[in-house]
Amino acid sequence: MDNLVHIPVMLESCIEGLKLKDNGIYFDGTLGGGGHSYEILKRSSPNGKLVATDLDDYAIERATERLKEFNGRFTFVKDNFKNFSKIKEELNIEKFDGIILDLGVSSFQLDDRKRGFSYLDGNARLDMRMNKDAKLDAEKIVNEYSESELKKIFNEYGEERFSGIIARNIVNNRKINRITTVGQLNEIILKSIPKKFQHDGHPSKRTFQALRIEVNGELNGLYETVLDMGRSLNKGGRIVILTFHSLEDRIVKKAFKELETDCICDKSLPICVCGKKKEIEIITKHPIIASEEETAINSRSKSAKLRIAEKI
Repeated sequence: MDNLVHIPVMLESCIEGLKLKDNGIYFDGTLGGGGHSYEILKRSSPNGKLVATDLDDYAIERATERLKEFNGRFTFVKDNFKNFSKIKEELNIEKFDGIILDLGVSSFQLDDRKRGFSYLDGNARLDMRMNKDAKLDAEKIVNEYSESELKKIFNEYGEERFSGIIARNIVNNRKINRITTVGQLNEIILKSIPKKFQHDGHPSKRTFQALRIEVNGELNGLYETVLDMGRSLNKGGRIVILTFHSLEDRIVKKAFKELETDCICDKSLPICVCGKKKEIEIITKHPIIASEEETAINSRSKSAKLRIAEKI
């Protein structure tokens, strides 16, 4: 475990997007390997403060060791960043000067094959829990969800065109033997997708993405949380969000648009009666993507999109 390496995606763009200052208070909702948190603390020295959340005990343990030179300036909370409102209330923090979310799975979670996030280790158990204390895992979904439920999540969360046949074949196979390993599921997926459609990356990629999203409830409440975060910034504070698939990106884009929208009254009215006020300025009219140099070094950056907004 300790030799696993975490390479933050688009690190410089994210940190520059925050416009750090030495007395700022910052929130990192996805601690992960601690890469962003480390740079926030380093570049907001000597007085910057950080609150960071994660559901993974290993991530918190690892980051606590990595960031020990900044002891006294950070607080780690084992919780979902979607409980942002509760967390800031418990810590008695009303406003932040910057908020960052890296919505990708941490490199060490993907690389630790025992966690079952990757479709590359056939012997790994189907797990995919970011929070090891959670009761729902990928094995339970694959073996206990109905065919229609499986089809729905593969279609909606994986945008898998063969969601129906994959779901049907899973149900047929689990009648014979419980599906417990990555390899068993890979074999079913490979037999479900026609060979002529198996050229666009690994055939299991979309199905595994869908299962991971369902296991961890990744999209649930994301829109409302981004709205809350945008409204919890000090004037001039920045919110920086890194997404890795279109479903997340669309939600973030929609939330930013809602925060940026001014009066929504009928234009024929002489005065505003809705009370809606523009709350942020969107800095990235189009999302920032990783450079060719970075994608060559870190393949996980290929699908990344970075959106930044500033409180007005």
